[in-house]
Amino acid sequence: MSRLNFIFLLVIVFTVFGCAPATSAPEIQESATPNIQKSDMQTHFLALGDSYTIGQGVSEKNRWPNQLADLLNEKGYPTEITVVARTGWTTADLWYGLEKVNPQRTYDLVTLLIGVNDQFRGYPLDVYREDFQFILRKAIEYADGNADRVIVLSIPDYGYTPASLGRDIEQISLGIDAFNEVNRDETGNAGASYIDITTISRMALDDFELTTGDRLHPSGKMYTLWVKKVLPVALAIIKR
Repeated sequence: MSRLNFIFLLVIVFTVFGCAPATSAPEIQESATPNIQKSDMQTHFLALGDSYTIGQGVSEKNRWPNQLADLLNEKGYPTEITVVARTGWTTADLWYGLEKVNPQRTYDLVTLLIGVNDQFRGYPLDVYREDFQFILRKAIEYADGNADRVIVLSIPDYGYTPASLGRDIEQISLGIDAFNEVNRDETGNAGASYIDITTISRMALDDFELTTGDRLHPSGKMYTLWVKKVLPVALAIIKR
């Protein structure tokens, strides 16, 4: 590959991933399902992450946290959702974003999905471990100190997407697996719940409808598959 073609490929990849600087303003969403009367019995749900949480390329209703909140509402648990996420955020960027938002309440349910941009940028595993430990502690604090109210989702594998065809899929997957080993271990140490959605993400090369138009980020269809795994755990947390 010529130097010019290599540079062009890098431009495309960084554009798709939208690697934003830490000073970028977070995208914040606060909403409740229409026609649900807010009350003291309402479930307050905080979703933390990056492009996979904000749903790059899909409508708001198709984002996986929104799909989850809608299902909780349908099952009789009125849910208000707050999303703090932005495309391109690393684990450290998520903390900078949270500092700007500075939530003033605690939450009944907190989800955390972060790390793909740390891996993509080539950050060392020990740096990711330290940053993840910190952000997980903060997630638990937002859950009023209750680790059993926190759900961590594994990092999806972008190697198994049409956008990565021609790249070294095996090498990407090994990197994702290594980062997931870190967040899985730290989640277990903290006593929070852990859900593997990486396996689902690796179905995207068999079904192009599982990605958006950029052929990289998950579609609403894939998010629905994630939510099927998250829902039972979220319900158990809320019922407790």
